[in-house]
Amino acid sequence: MKFPQLGPAFLVTAAFIGPGTVITASLAGANFGYSLIWALLFSVFASVVLQEMAARLGIVTQQGLGENIRASFSNPSIRMLAILLITSAIVIGNSAYQSGNIAGASLGLSSLFSENVVSGISNARLWPVLIGLIAFVVLWHGSYLLLEKTLMLLVGIMSVAFIATFILSNPDISELFKGMFLFRLPDGATLTVIALIGTTVVPYNLFLHATAVSKKWKNIEDLDAAKKDLYLSIPLGGLISIAIVSTAASAFFGKQIEIQSAADLAPALEPLLGSYASIFMAFGLFSAGISSAITAPLAAAYALSGILDFKVEMHQMKFKIIWIIILVIGVTVATLNYKPISIIWFAQVANGILLPLICVFLIWIMNTEKLGKHKNNVRQNALGVIVLLVTLLLSGKSLMAAFNLL
Repeated sequence: MKFPQLGPAFLVTAAFIGPGTVITASLAGANFGYSLIWALLFSVFASVVLQEMAARLGIVTQQGLGENIRASFSNPSIRMLAILLITSAIVIGNSAYQSGNIAGASLGLSSLFSENVVSGISNARLWPVLIGLIAFVVLWHGSYLLLEKTLMLLVGIMSVAFIATFILSNPDISELFKGMFLFRLPDGATLTVIALIGTTVVPYNLFLHATAVSKKWKNIEDLDAAKKDLYLSIPLGGLISIAIVSTAASAFFGKQIEIQSAADLAPALEPLLGSYASIFMAFGLFSAGISSAITAPLAAAYALSGILDFKVEMHQMKFKIIWIIILVIGVTVATLNYKPISIIWFAQVANGILLPLICVFLIWIMNTEKLGKHKNNVRQNALGVIVLLVTLLLSGKSLMAAFNLL
């Protein structure tokens, strides 16, 4: 049996399984049990629909989404407006998410080392700097192959950590399947559903995926390999998220345990899992944080280089300057210990503006003649429109929540 070539879609999985996903999925399980797992299944479906379009676009045109958006506007004023909107949202949104990624990875290291190795370390501000340096070294090296292998390793560690924790938590399988296939929306769960879908269907990943596949695969015949990569990697990310929701449901649902951050998860799981809890959670949180801390600046560099008409190459200085800016902002905010709610507020606004906008651009471009016989068919357009309508609804509610209107 020949195994599929893996790579670009694993970057997408590494990007969306970050500390934000860990805490969102944990809160969903703790507050609502297994009842919202259907939202994760929809998010995997939506992500597969959009990422397949992005991958097809990248291989057929041998360009990223940013370059294709820029080339699609002949009117200079409209092109400039589109560039301004996308650039602003990407810089604000990626910087906000990056600070959360670095803070989450730091919590994982702090929990692992302070309790088990070097308990004398008291200055937690050192960890964000260390995480930033690791991400810097991987990205500065400029090797796509190194990046791909590093992230595949981190996704592997993440998978083992969270799925092992799920198995040890002895979940209620019948309730798990009910949560998957029965649509239930408990009172007060609307914003949690928005968060579960919004943390998986991330607009920056469309830029990341389109460019990454164009770097790895050069021929139309490679479309099948790209799809196999996609159909394995994205569901794996969904499986990790489901494992986190189920673990939290087993451990916390119906109990008076308040979770305010990912750091609260391990101690609360110890009565259920013993000493394994802190180890698995620390490794999982660290892997989730650092993998996303690498991919968020990379996605920003791919997106902005394409939309600003820079050369989209990892060794180009303009490309490096973009991801360095995002990385530095993320490290700085993480060390300043800002309240997470402030970061989430900015991320909500950016995501609320960008996601439906990018969906519209993507569906439009996927129907242009430049794609020839590989442009969207009726089924692909129908699925894309369904996802677009849902993202419009979710984005509207996210913006309303961000401005305290919901």
